Amino acid sequence: MKPTVSLLHTSSYEIASLMQSLEAVLAPLGGMSSIVKAGDRVLLKPNLLTGSRPTKECTTRPELVYCVAKMVIDAGGRPFLGDSPAFGSVKGIAKANGLLPLAEELGIPIVEFHGKRYETDGEGELHNLRLSKEAMDADVVINLPKVKSHMQLTLTLGVKNLFGCVPGKMKAWWHMEAGKDVNRFAQMLIETARTINPELTIIDGIVGHEGNGPSAGEPKELGVLAASRDVFALDRVMVEILGVNPLDVPTVAASIRTGLCSDLDAIDIVGDQIEQLQIPDWQLPTTMMAIDFELPRVVRSTFKHLYIKFIKEPLSTYART
Repeated sequence: MKPTVSLLHTSSYEIASLMQSLEAVLAPLGGMSSIVKAGDRVLLKPNLLTGSRPTKECTTRPELVYCVAKMVIDAGGRPFLGDSPAFGSVKGIAKANGLLPLAEELGIPIVEFHGKRYETDGEGELHNLRLSKEAMDADVVINLPKVKSHMQLTLTLGVKNLFGCVPGKMKAWWHMEAGKDVNRFAQMLIETARTINPELTIIDGIVGHEGNGPSAGEPKELGVLAASRDVFALDRVMVEILGVNPLDVPTVAASIRTGLCSDLDAIDIVGDQIEQLQIPDWQLPTTMMAIDFELPRVVRSTFKHLYIKFIKEPLSTYART
């Protein structure tokens, strides 16, 4: 059967309106109750890249996470939130982005990811990957990416968001080890996404982040909410909406080479159509950066991460008590 991608034009993050939009975009997929069953432990995986630029729309909006969590609870599931940010703790970044109060209101635990090695469908060194045990042990994974331009990978969508399920500094190791070959790096992201295998991806494209992303760009109103049970098909549709050549996006190109998605005729697109949602002036990065990290950069990154997580965030909490 063709994978289904559901599209909806909407412009509001207001909770009641957003809840209606989510119900509408999930209806063609069978609704949340077809994905989450009573008692399921459900990982919500937003994009929590950074806590330093919450007004730049470079992380998944807390309102979206909140509404999805309520839908999971109403379906009988037990949601928890997790990510593996580059700097600091997931709880600290959730707090900086306004997500912590909403999570506390619903009683949603926020967890740090811990790694374990898992067998994949990849070949060679990609046949075994170190991934989040919390993601792999969840009954359901709901992937909640943000639409963003990316100075290393052109765009970051659903597949790239699952790189956050690679724990801790293992992400920096992959940048250093595989970053000199963009196709190899993209294939690692594909194998990560295949192995995590999210049951549902809902992409936050109501307001995107264009230009020099993933964090140094600017907000861009897109008015797009999209959902699918097939993350590869969803990314393929999103590049069409943004007017970007799929072969210019390494993760989409790799999924096409791997046979995980192809042309749009192989995807059942429901709801609003691509032509109604297309963005004629989406700004890609003006500066492209190499994916690979040299060892000194990895060392600096590691110390920055440890400083924020174990010194800066605790001192900030202490100062407010």
